[in-house]
Amino acid sequence: MDPAITQAKVLDRLLRRAQGTKFGRDHSFNKIRNVETYQSAVPLRTYESFWNEYWKAAYPVLTDVTWPGTVPYFALSSGTTSGTTKYIPVTNEMIRSNTKAGLDMLSFHALRTPSSALFGGMNFMLGGSTELQEVSQGIFAGDLSGIAVKTLPWYIEKRYFPPKELALLKNWEEKIEKLARASLQTDIRMISGVPSWLLIFFEKLFAITGKQKLCEVYPNLELLVHGGVNFTPYRQTFLDLMGSDAIDLREVYPASEGFIASADRSFGEGLRLNTDHDIFFEFVPVEELASERPTRHWVRTIEPGINYAIVLTTCAGVWSYVLGDTVKFVDVKTPRLLVTGRTSYALSAFGEHLIAEEVEKALAVACEQSSVSLNEYSVGALYPEKAGDLGGHLYVVELSKGSLASDAAQQQFLDVLDKELCRLNEDYDAHRAQGFGLHPPKLCLVPAGTFVSWMKSRGKFGGQHKVPRLISDRDLFSSLRTFVATMK
Repeated sequence: MDPAITQAKVLDRLLRRAQGTKFGRDHSFNKIRNVETYQSAVPLRTYESFWNEYWKAAYPVLTDVTWPGTVPYFALSSGTTSGTTKYIPVTNEMIRSNTKAGLDMLSFHALRTPSSALFGGMNFMLGGSTELQEVSQGIFAGDLSGIAVKTLPWYIEKRYFPPKELALLKNWEEKIEKLARASLQTDIRMISGVPSWLLIFFEKLFAITGKQKLCEVYPNLELLVHGGVNFTPYRQTFLDLMGSDAIDLREVYPASEGFIASADRSFGEGLRLNTDHDIFFEFVPVEELASERPTRHWVRTIEPGINYAIVLTTCAGVWSYVLGDTVKFVDVKTPRLLVTGRTSYALSAFGEHLIAEEVEKALAVACEQSSVSLNEYSVGALYPEKAGDLGGHLYVVELSKGSLASDAAQQQFLDVLDKELCRLNEDYDAHRAQGFGLHPPKLCLVPAGTFVSWMKSRGKFGGQHKVPRLISDRDLFSSLRTFVATMK
């Protein structure tokens, strides 16, 4: 079916379901007849707006507030650079939506692998603690992975790993040790998680077994599912570690607010938007997001190559909710997107307006030409210390393969990086022209394990926590630099 027709029906269904809620009455849902009138009636909102206007006063018992009935779960989420905890409503309808999206992803794998025996063994989800806190009678809050485990359909529950006593462990170091040893006694067919934490887990596996390839550790492994961060810096490392072309690498785009897209084609060809999963999508050009009347596109009006902020309306009771992620479409007929970064993640301390996608691409080229692979990295601004100085960027880099030991090797890496950024971004190029606005990028190489130790020191260790890539928060970047200095 035409994605626009499907999305229009999704919106209409959501509006009819929620017209009796407080939010529905406030925005006259009973009078809305199409996408255009919906966009006129319901302004864009952030999490903070929903929390302050609708959820805070009633939390934890949200009954008929922004979705009919009582919200049974809250996914706890904190921003990558912020310590502020968010309480994201997760309804039974959203759980069904997420399950449907997961089954779609598995169907994409089955189409690629007709001989798949995925459910002949166990499916391993490497996530945070599955322990949930009962915040009110029958209402629970915790990590999204914990909600997912508690609500697994029976036909998946029987094939799920890890067992409850391991899934509940909070100490990440203890957890990966015990998970690794237990998984070696299990027929693992699929494993999923955030790339950075999967790599740490694989290191533990290899240390225990003495093996160097994943196909040797899990001989029946056929699917590795990854998501949560841009995979480009990790891809070659994963290909090297898998050791077999028979293992299908498949990217997904889940969020606490809903399961957005999954890869149905090869790497780099985009993730297929879940248009029929009770989520209505809008897309706002990033440069218009802060304007008074931003243009609000939907699947009927999107164009390829535009950097959009993604906006969600869902069966969990968020309405024109600015998620904070940015995407570009590579296909608009069957909408397929690439995640390009975060609306708040941009380097523009000096007007250079670099986004995550551009930095990722430039780093990939620099790594390829220097024959190295990244494990982790962060980049932030170096501000002038006195009048007449130029500002610039410092890249804190942890390698997983290869070496940049010599000054010449490091300079070559930086030269390629700088050249690529100039090619990708006109503002950056203008600021770098003749060294007028920015000094050349600088490099700080750190030993293996540095980022893990830093994240641990911040209480952001393991599970779903992600290393911040583009750091615009001066205090946060300063904390990283200070931590690195103490490691030397």
